[in-house]
Amino acid sequence: TKMMTLYVISNVLSKNQIHLDDQVRVSEQAWRTGGSRMFIKEGQYVPVEDLLKGIIVHSGNDACVAMAEHVGSSEESFAEMMNEQAARLGMKGSHFSESTGLPDPNNYTTARDLAVLGTALIKDFPQYYHWYKQKWYTYNGIRQANRNRLLWRDEFVDGVKTGHTNEAGFCLVSSALKDNMRLLAVVMNAPSDSTRAEDSQKLLNYGFRFFETHKLYNSGQTISTVKLYKGKQNSLKIGMIQDEYITIPTGQYKRIKLITKVPNNLIAPIHRGDKVGEFVVQLDDKDIQIQSIYALENVEKAGIFGRMKDSIKLALINFISKHKS
Repeated sequence: TKMMTLYVISNVLSKNQIHLDDQVRVSEQAWRTGGSRMFIKEGQYVPVEDLLKGIIVHSGNDACVAMAEHVGSSEESFAEMMNEQAARLGMKGSHFSESTGLPDPNNYTTARDLAVLGTALIKDFPQYYHWYKQKWYTYNGIRQANRNRLLWRDEFVDGVKTGHTNEAGFCLVSSALKDNMRLLAVVMNAPSDSTRAEDSQKLLNYGFRFFETHKLYNSGQTISTVKLYKGKQNSLKIGMIQDEYITIPTGQYKRIKLITKVPNNLIAPIHRGDKVGEFVVQLDDKDIQIQSIYALENVEKAGIFGRMKDSIKLALINFISKHKS
């Protein structure tokens, strides 16, 4: 749950809707929240940056509630923001009802969804990710350790987040970067703190031994040029807006297929960064990765005669396709 709380906070920070030096007033509700805490006090004003570190390092439930109220005006509104992001990320097995992860039947997720969320946290907000490997954080004179034991055991581990309740057991989403390959491991419902760390380490070790990562495309690299209608030009360059990688079993790279899926009736105007289709990676004819593909240039709409000409073309194409089917 706290990972989604952090994702929502990072998202509004990246859009400059809030700022790291904003002062957040601690409510009574935030101060009274039980479980793990960073020990903020009611009525105190705390910078967003301190609260963010308090959530990441201390797993502070009090910091979660304070930030939820600051960003969403209320826990309920913030939960709606959490669920909106979950839906956008494709986290179909998750639902969030509050920001802390304290026991609630309407708060649930899956290992697969946590892997998706962990990947998104690292990929979408790299400017904040360095805090996730921070081993200690002191606030209000109280020094607390990060509960992720792997930060002390494995030099390649740099995150992500622990979790624990009696109902959910001991959980850990861990991430490591080694030889330019990043892996995430998800362990849920472990019987103890030590077990979740040991199981996570085993998963990461297995991944680095039996898998390899390849770079598919550079950010901004043209993957294809597709037909465009009703624009000042009749073609559009498409590609990725971030570097694109694939992690697969060792020795399987030559067997993958790269497939671009873009509608054949794209219409201007188109703006750089607009999603225009999907990029699919297949191994043995099975989809193993699906990513959005984007326009790499701006194309304004054509004049009225150009648009009329293309409207006729599109009508003919639709007529022919209907009669073929």
